[in-house]
Amino acid sequence: MLKLWKWYQNSLAVHPIKTQVISSGFIWGFGDIAAQAVTNSTAKKYHNQSPDEDKEFKINWRRVATTSLFGFGFVGPVGHFWYEGLDRFIRLRLQLRPNSFRFVTTKVAVDGMLFGPLDLLVFFTYMGFSTGKSAAQVKEDVKRDFLPALVLEGGVWPLVQVVNFRYVPVRYQLLYVNIFCLLDSCFLSWIEQQEDAPWKQWFKSFLPLKEQEGQGG
Repeated sequence: MLKLWKWYQNSLAVHPIKTQVISSGFIWGFGDIAAQAVTNSTAKKYHNQSPDEDKEFKINWRRVATTSLFGFGFVGPVGHFWYEGLDRFIRLRLQLRPNSFRFVTTKVAVDGMLFGPLDLLVFFTYMGFSTGKSAAQVKEDVKRDFLPALVLEGGVWPLVQVVNFRYVPVRYQLLYVNIFCLLDSCFLSWIEQQEDAPWKQWFKSFLPLKEQEGQGG
């Protein structure tokens, strides 16, 4: 494990973008395998499957590849420039002292208001289109899943990012986030698998009245 970590450090020093892109792809792919196992388990309980319907769990490798591409194509390159750029902006433009209370809280706030929602939006949209859904179907799925995921994640990710921005060097911050995304991908798959679960209906109360009526009719 120590040799693997040293190899990663050397690769990151020589090829920072390429290393972050490749590692993000593999981590998200592995996370999707875990997510499929979680989804399979919760689906049995949610849909009350009988023992006769209890089929052996098989990994959907096409979905693993699709999720890995999200890590390769979006999380890796965008995350690399986001964390590097955010650190430079707050240090040089806002001139906040690194690791100070204002420095960390400003980073957490900006990340939560900009990158967090963008990441969720791109993830749900990409996963919808990758399964062959139409634009209208993807739009409805995003309406259904985006706000619940954003609110529930909002209670966890700020704490994760406080530790990240306070103690983790910038070059390792994307790796740190990707490790937590192993759990997050399971959560997002669970959100999607819940479909129109009753607890999601509460979030619809935040939608404009006309939009609620459109969804109801």
